Amino acid sequence: QVQLVESGGGSVQAGGSLKLSCAASGRISSTYAMGWFRQAPGKEREFVAGISWSRNALYYTESVKGRFTISRDNAKKMVYLQMNSLKPEDTAVYYCAASNRGDPRPDEYDYWGQGTQVTVSS
Repeated sequence: QVQLVESGGGSVQAGGSLKLSCAASGRISSTYAMGWFRQAPGKEREFVAGISWSRNALYYTESVKGRFTISRDNAKKMVYLQMNSLKPEDTAVYYCAASNRGDPRPDEYDYWGQGTQVTVSS
């Protein structure tokens, strides 16, 4: 069993910043990849960013490139998403995800957290 717990969501005005955190625990592979997804009301869940264990492989969806940064602390089993220059269209529930196969690409995730709400007002 793998547990992923997100924190750091909240409300912010457009142009502001938030940092999401995710703590991983349980039976996860030693080289797991981590990622962030989001789901806005009435829309499908979409991939936001992914990072490999070694941090050598990073993936971002086009709409967040240059504004969001994914990072991880392997010793603490934590992954982070620094979100800058936030826009109203970034409003969504953000989910942390883990890939036992170690592949940070969008279709490779096995486990999901419960999500944290991010609301950006104009």
